[in-house]
Amino acid sequence: MNIPIFTSSRMRTTADPAAPTRTAPGQGDARAAVTYPARAAARQGRGLIPALWLCLALCLGFILAGTATPAQAQGASAATAPASDAEKSPDKALEAARKQMDLLRKGLAEETDDAELLRRRAAALDIQAKADAIADRLAPALAAMQARLTELGPVPDGTKEAHDVATQRAELEKSRGTLDAQVKLARLLSVEGVQTAEQVANVRRAQFQARLGERRPSILGTFFWSEFRGDGPRDISRLGDLGDELETALAGLPVWAWMALAAALAIVIGLWALISRALIRLTAARVPAGRLRRSVHALTIVLLATITPGLIAELAFIALDWSGDLADDTRALLAGTAGIVCFGGFVAGLGIALLEPSRPSWRLLAIPDEIATRMRWFPLTLGPLLSAVWVFERLPGVISASLSTTILGNCIAALAIGSIVALGLARLERARRRALRDPETGHVPPRSLLYVIVVSAMWLVLTCSLLALLVGYVAFGSFVVKQLTWSLIVVAATYLLSLLVDDFFMAVLGSKRDNGDKDKDKDKHQPRLRDQAAVLLSGVARVFIAIIAITLVLSQFGEGPMELLQRVDQWRNGLAIGEVQLRPAALMQGLLVLAGGLLAVRMLKRWLTARFLPTTTLDTGMQTSTTTLFGYVGIVIAVALSMSALGIGLERVAWVASALSVGIGFGLQAVVQNFVSGLILLAERPVKVGDWVSLGGVEGDIRRINVRATEIQMSDRSTVIVPNSEFITKTVRNVTHANPLGLVQIKLPMPLGANAATVKETILAAFTEHPDVLDAPSPNVFLDGIDASNLQFNATAYVSSPRQAYGTRSTLLFDILQRLADNGITLGKPPTLLVSAPVATSMPALAALAPATAAPAVGPVASTAPATPTTVAAAPPPESDRG
Repeated sequence: MNIPIFTSSRMRTTADPAAPTRTAPGQGDARAAVTYPARAAARQGRGLIPALWLCLALCLGFILAGTATPAQAQGASAATAPASDAEKSPDKALEAARKQMDLLRKGLAEETDDAELLRRRAAALDIQAKADAIADRLAPALAAMQARLTELGPVPDGTKEAHDVATQRAELEKSRGTLDAQVKLARLLSVEGVQTAEQVANVRRAQFQARLGERRPSILGTFFWSEFRGDGPRDISRLGDLGDELETALAGLPVWAWMALAAALAIVIGLWALISRALIRLTAARVPAGRLRRSVHALTIVLLATITPGLIAELAFIALDWSGDLADDTRALLAGTAGIVCFGGFVAGLGIALLEPSRPSWRLLAIPDEIATRMRWFPLTLGPLLSAVWVFERLPGVISASLSTTILGNCIAALAIGSIVALGLARLERARRRALRDPETGHVPPRSLLYVIVVSAMWLVLTCSLLALLVGYVAFGSFVVKQLTWSLIVVAATYLLSLLVDDFFMAVLGSKRDNGDKDKDKDKHQPRLRDQAAVLLSGVARVFIAIIAITLVLSQFGEGPMELLQRVDQWRNGLAIGEVQLRPAALMQGLLVLAGGLLAVRMLKRWLTARFLPTTTLDTGMQTSTTTLFGYVGIVIAVALSMSALGIGLERVAWVASALSVGIGFGLQAVVQNFVSGLILLAERPVKVGDWVSLGGVEGDIRRINVRATEIQMSDRSTVIVPNSEFITKTVRNVTHANPLGLVQIKLPMPLGANAATVKETILAAFTEHPDVLDAPSPNVFLDGIDASNLQFNATAYVSSPRQAYGTRSTLLFDILQRLADNGITLGKPPTLLVSAPVATSMPALAALAPATAAPAVGPVASTAPATPTTVAAAPPPESDRG
């Protein structure tokens, strides 16, 4: 969108890179005083179309394929000539490239013609590409010569080689020297080509900055208008000559050609109507429902709006250039017009695709319907206006207009664009207020901070542009307003493409959850690999689109997209960090090796878990430990292979590891200790997954042994994370280690008068009849002792696992109590402690209610005075063991 000010180029030709530029008589002073170079039109004609998105390039290629100027055709033939020479003879090709490079570098710093600078830059990059191709083609031959010399070995001391061997060695040495010189010359030309292109970019950037700061007479002053009154009649006369030339071209068109063009125009319009309806139906029927359908529909709108005006403009160009009698500048203007009309259609279609006023459900922007409807005019006006401004600003160059006319044309164009943008901002604010106003209270919600910042910045830019135009800084004012418009277009296109790629990857690769509510709830807790791949690819694509957008926006600040892409292309040489050379290709290779290695490790672990380890005699814990160890080893191997692919050998990592050992010893001591402890746990297996352990008051089942810590699940289903070093340095009780048995222990108090033998037989019968109680070791019933009131029985039995002890003990207790009750045997009562005190002394309020005599005490009595005692029974129940 940076449309520069320029003078005429109708009478300007270029013989060679070192030749001076010839201008029309009387235009030398204008050329020296002009703000922008004359041939910026050619640069814009070639620069705007590649600036369109890649999806439009294929559609526009056939339109612009036949509009190449003779100069471009000549440049193409000149560019292909060195390639054929290079294929025949590298010496001749390199020598010709050497001479051409000297001509390109001659007088480069003094060159002011921007078109000539662009031509030299393109030629330098072409030489650089051909030199790289020659060097790459000769490198294998040079390596082969060196390998054959290495096979011959050095000449033995004190001996004379055979004649044929000496002849072969001499020929190989001569061939190697020739190839080595050619490769070095090609590499040198490649470096000089890059340096020349960089020098051209620096010169253009310096000239661009100088032009922005140049001041001309203000259009509000009398000096400017007096100069324009003197030059205006001549410029109007030349404009009339251009009109006569176009009228003559149209008059020479045969009737049948008019009919053919009219038919072609009708076909284009009819196809546009049919294709637009067909694409809408196809999008609704074939594209999956969801956001992708909206994005594809928006893309079809943009494509149709871009291609249709371009085809119509191309038909008009064919009609005007039917006889082939147009001047070169006129033909270049008309050929560029076809491209800029495509760009205007692109702008209009982009705005309509984002607003979508007629189909609110397909709208990409989250805005009210009233705003979309009221802002529909803005893209439909801005697109044609940009096309008209492009043609209007190039007319002075075509008719060799004076400097005052050129400045006036640029001022009018900048004021027109700025007025449309300002009117759009004002109507946007009014539409926002009307759409969001509360009908009852009339209150309008406040604007968001981002909206305020963006709108305020745009108003500030428009104000600065207007002031610069009125003061006389025409180049700066025109650049600012066009840069603002270009940035808006780039941001809108970036938003559309970002939505498109995100919707595409999520619809194509994302998991589809249309199998009912049950599957939906299940998938919420199980993220799939394809979802992760969809998000990752979408993010990479959106970053790439953002980089292109930034490149296009920055291209207006004195560096075009080709210069920025050429800088990006230099990244392929890599970044040197010490002795390590990181190249993009090697980095990509390393990432691919790492991804492939991790995928292979994952597949190996899945195969071990599902296929191989279940066929072995290893228990579940050992299988988990084995799989984890294989995973660690595989990850280490994958990382080592990826580093080797990057060009970083393991021997280069050794000194890094030794240098970091001190820091690891102090700063990462606990981490390393836990990591090593985890490896010991996996190898030695004092505890394993599934064991029931007790450690420092924490008791539960081991669910997972990680690199740093172990997860223990408590009885309440909570999880405790214990560092691995705790299992190595502290005492751990492993209840289920080495297949232990579970102990069931029951203690029962019996009255002194109970038959001890009957009680023993009853308990043993309950143990024997229970299916979980083992026969060996056999159950036993012991009489622990006799106290003042009870017989203490201690019964023990064993079950196959400690985890069964608690449940079996509970079942046996129910059974034994029922058996004792059936035999008329009751449990013994606990001892009772009676503490007596005078009621009148302790509780005077209850003295009147105290009975005359107290009940007989059971158990020992501690009395301090003769009075009616109160009784407090205090005896804890027997402690129950979980097993």
